[in-house]
Amino acid sequence: MTILVLSDSHAALSFMRRLVDTIKPQAVIHLGDFYEDAQALQEDYSHIPFHMVPGNCDRYRCPINALETLCYPVCGVKLFMTHGHNHRVKAGIGALTADARRMGAAAALYGHTHVADVHREEDGLWVVNPGTCGHFGGSAAVIETDGEKITACRIVRQADLEEIL
Repeated sequence: MTILVLSDSHAALSFMRRLVDTIKPQAVIHLGDFYEDAQALQEDYSHIPFHMVPGNCDRYRCPINALETLCYPVCGVKLFMTHGHNHRVKAGIGALTADARRMGAAAALYGHTHVADVHREEDGLWVVNPGTCGHFGGSAAVIETDGEKITACRIVRQADLEEIL
């Protein structure tokens, strides 16, 4: 199964729609900063499950009861999802990965830094930052799953969509 991970969209709806139309994910995750972008996308693609957390720019853009951290299975794989500002990810990912490990997640997903990164820690924990789909040409992450296992993670940039088509 394919999961599309978005963050820091800052009203870049056309790029996000192109990603969904091209990648055809079974689930979409939006990691905050312009939460209402995720809500608009969810309305457009109501047949796809969406998972959303607010970011530091979303105080007045999301429901007051929106959880800032989620941790549960998506497409069979337990994911730790947060924007990252509360974990101070601009200073490092130690607090983020510690919380993801404590929750038994297969991957820690975060945004906030606008810097795309996908890597696997020595203990097998995937760390995924899709970057920003709203700046610098746009980027997102794609997670492939099989059963309860992540089989691949990668960054997709706007230029990559041209090659896929």
